[in-house]
Amino acid sequence: MAEAKAAPEDGCRLNSPPHKKAGDVDGFLQSNYNVIMKASLVAIGNSRGVRIPKALLEQTGLQDEVEMEVQGSQIVIRSAHREREGWDEAFSRMAANGDDALLDAPVPTEWDQSEWEW
Repeated sequence: MAEAKAAPEDGCRLNSPPHKKAGDVDGFLQSNYNVIMKASLVAIGNSRGVRIPKALLEQTGLQDEVEMEVQGSQIVIRSAHREREGWDEAFSRMAANGDDALLDAPVPTEWDQSEWEW
């Protein structure tokens, strides 16, 4: 069964930046407690698995493929989709092909001419 533990002293909540507090009015309105769920490992062939509740899947956006990483004694599960995956290689290829120049020439401003010190 699920077990909920409140942590109102620090205002933490799932899936929000650490500098945000419960009640911030900027799209992070959730709750002011962490939910800790206990689950059992289930046999899947020669491996073991954990059933992730639908609510957690919806909140985290996890879908078909995930990445798993061991951090100390914890297993971290995150979406396998990376927004900027492959950008480093693409930029390297652009530089190698000479395709990394600015599209528009820089246009100096009055501030550049009078205020900026080189």
